[in-house]
Amino acid sequence: MKAKIALADDHVLLRNGLANLLEDLEYEVVFQADNGKDLIRRMENENRPDLVLMDINMPQMDGYETTAWLRRHHPDIRVLALSMYDDENAIIRMLRSGAKGYILKDSDPSELKAALQAVLAKGFYQSELVTGKLIYSMNQLDLNGGALKEVAGLSDRELEFLKLVCTELTYKEIADQMHLSPRTIDGYRDALFEKLHIKSRVGLVLFSIRNGIVIL
Repeated sequence: MKAKIALADDHVLLRNGLANLLEDLEYEVVFQADNGKDLIRRMENENRPDLVLMDINMPQMDGYETTAWLRRHHPDIRVLALSMYDDENAIIRMLRSGAKGYILKDSDPSELKAALQAVLAKGFYQSELVTGKLIYSMNQLDLNGGALKEVAGLSDRELEFLKLVCTELTYKEIADQMHLSPRTIDGYRDALFEKLHIKSRVGLVLFSIRNGIVIL
């Protein structure tokens, strides 16, 4: 039985090209939507998809808001973000909104195929772009309790810092919020990178989500 895919993207030519590619890959495209509001409306009248390929920058209702809506109302429908943006903040926001993977629009069709297969089969897509090793850890039980020990070893200030890292604040704004110098904040960040074996802000966010430091 073919998996059902919906597309949410306001660029019609790109969307049509994606639909043709998905059909070539033997997926069923149940509908195409111009934006989040259009997607919600179509879901009331048409077949519900197993997965939504979600653009970020759309009019009326963007990818962040639409993904969060799907997570609240249809948690069984998985979202794969397909965007032009490769910056940390966009990735963090989409993951926090509920996306199960994130790839770029200029990716090779083989990567899109791999991402779709992974999200449908395993519930997530791991890639270099979103520090796949950490996404994998979010979906696995920590049999040795290592993550819990790591969380237990964090100070209150480190936990506060991690919660703020999961927002859209810059590191300088986090320093202002915590009434610390930017240099001290850089110290917190670098210490946590080393302590948690993490290499990026995205990694810190994923660790925080995985271990309940922030509740989505």
